[in-house]
Amino acid sequence: MLATVDALLPLSLLEAVRNVDTPSDQFDAEYVDELRNKRLGLSETIYAQIKRHNEAVKRGHRIGQDEAIALAKLIGRRPDSDAVFRAAGRYLARQAYHTLSPLTRRLMRLMPTALARPLAYRRAKKIAGRYLNGNVRRVGSFLMLEVPRSITLGTAPAGAGCSYYEASLRELLRLLVGSIGAVEHVRCAGRGEGSCEWRADWRTFDRTAGLE
Repeated sequence: MLATVDALLPLSLLEAVRNVDTPSDQFDAEYVDELRNKRLGLSETIYAQIKRHNEAVKRGHRIGQDEAIALAKLIGRRPDSDAVFRAAGRYLARQAYHTLSPLTRRLMRLMPTALARPLAYRRAKKIAGRYLNGNVRRVGSFLMLEVPRSITLGTAPAGAGCSYYEASLRELLRLLVGSIGAVEHVRCAGRGEGSCEWRADWRTFDRTAGLE
């Protein structure tokens, strides 16, 4: 059976490329037509792919994992690949977080820590399973995210692709519970360690961290 990913995953990669390549000041904006020939994120191809994947997300469709890997490899050839992967990870986490009902998000802000944390854990577990094809579990005061088949593995030099999952986990927990501690990449399939795994220290629980 063909391995698939939620359409939000490739969409996050495409949106990150577009956002990073979009002119940030008026001077660059005056030359958008010229920049389209130089920046992948401004190309008609990227815009068409974003439109297609947005429609797939709305319909709850899944996309072949090979397509997501091909996008990751394209990003991995960029000198700013680490920044793009991190932006993509944050985008996915924000979009996934906002699939939760407003009531659930509000409850996690207002509940006492002892009640809010288990609720946040269950939501993180569900989101990771659907959007990252990953497994979340608790180990003491840490949350562990395991991704058996990373779509960014080996797609960029120096393991830059791994920052996609790190950024996604960090942003998701920030939204769910507030500020958190360190997020570390503790196991990597690229090092022959079976699967990729990240560990997040979420002992720090700051309700004033500006949850969205």
